[in-house]
Amino acid sequence: MLTRRDFGLGLGALGMTAGLPGWAQNVRMMRVANTVAVNDPQQCFCTAGQHPKLNFYKPNGVDVEYVNMSSMTQALQSLRGGHVEFGPAVPGVLLPAMAKDPGLDLVVVYKWLPRNANVIVVKPGSPIKTAADLAGKRIGVRSQGDTGIVITRTMLAELGLKDDKCEYIAIGDGAPAGAAIDNDRVDAMVAFDTATARIELVGTKLRYVPLTPKFAQLGSGWMCVPRKLLKEDRKSLVALFQGIAKSTIFSNANLDTAIDLHWAVYPESRPKGRSEDEARKELAFILKDRKNSWMRRPDDPDQRMGASSLAEWKANIEMTAESSKNPKLAEELGDPNRLFTNELIDDINAFDKQAIVQMAKDLKL
Repeated sequence: MLTRRDFGLGLGALGMTAGLPGWAQNVRMMRVANTVAVNDPQQCFCTAGQHPKLNFYKPNGVDVEYVNMSSMTQALQSLRGGHVEFGPAVPGVLLPAMAKDPGLDLVVVYKWLPRNANVIVVKPGSPIKTAADLAGKRIGVRSQGDTGIVITRTMLAELGLKDDKCEYIAIGDGAPAGAAIDNDRVDAMVAFDTATARIELVGTKLRYVPLTPKFAQLGSGWMCVPRKLLKEDRKSLVALFQGIAKSTIFSNANLDTAIDLHWAVYPESRPKGRSEDEARKELAFILKDRKNSWMRRPDDPDQRMGASSLAEWKANIEMTAESSKNPKLAEELGDPNRLFTNELIDDINAFDKQAIVQMAKDLKL
C-alpha cells in the first residue's frame, strides 16, 4: 500500500509539492481537490477501489491522492495551477468563475452525485416551512467559502426572491453547528446531507425542509479537469473515473465493507476514542441517504455512471445567472456544450456492473 502524505491546507503547502513527479512505478497519481478538508469513509465511493482486494485503479495505470482544500475557490485555483488533476465542480461557483476568467479552462467530465444531496434543516419548532421562508433569515453554512451560500441564493432566485437581507453565518460542523442551531444563532442551515447527519449525531434535533422543485431535480456533484489534461491524457482519465464508478457501485451495494476498505487504505482515518462498531453505526447514519445519491434515479433516462446532459447544464446556467444576479452569464459563457463532455462516459462504463455488485456481496475481508 502506498504511503500517502498529508498535504494540509493552503496553496503554500501545495506549491511546495508542485514539483513532485506525478508518476511512480508506472502508476500515475491523480490528485483530487478534497474540499471537505478531511479524508474519511464518506469518500469510500472513490477510495474503496484502492484496496488490493478490489484493485480498481492500479492495473489501469492510475491511483488517487487526496489534497485537502478549505473551499471550492481554492480547488479551482489549484486546478488552474496544476496542483491537482481533478476536483469537484459546483455550478454556482464554477460558472461565474469561468465567465469572469476565460483562462480558467476546465471541463466537467463525470457526475459523481446524480441526485441532489443538498438539504435545508431547521429546529423542529421553527416557523420556516418552505425554502421561500429563508429570505431575510440567518443562514448557517459550514464556512464562508461553503457552497451553502450559493445553494440558498439559487433556490431563492428560482422562487423570484432575493437573498440581499439574508445573513450567512459560518457555524462549522458537528457539535459547534448543532450548538448554533440549538441556541438560535441561526434560523436554518443549508448544507450537504452528510454534514447535517453529523449534527444529528451529536444530539441536535432537526427538521428537513423541502428543496425548491426545479433545483431538487438537478444533480449535486460533478468532477472537472483541465481541458489540456483531457486532450493529453484521456487514457488516464478513463481509468480514473472507471475506478470511481466501480468503487461507487461496490460501496452502494455493501457499505459496511466499503468502510472497512477505506480504513485499511487510510488507517489514519480510523476512529480515535471510540470503537469501530460505534464509528460504523455513525457512518451508516451519515451515509444512509448519500449512498443512494451516488446512484442515478430509477427514472433517469441515462443510466450510465457519470453522464451529464445539455439540459441540466442549461438549467445550471439559468439558475446560476439568477443566483449570481448576472443576466448576461449565458452570453459570457458561450456555447454550454463546452462546459461538459460525455466523451469518456462509454469507455468508463465498459465493465460488468452486476459483477461488481456480486463482488460486493461475496467479498470477505
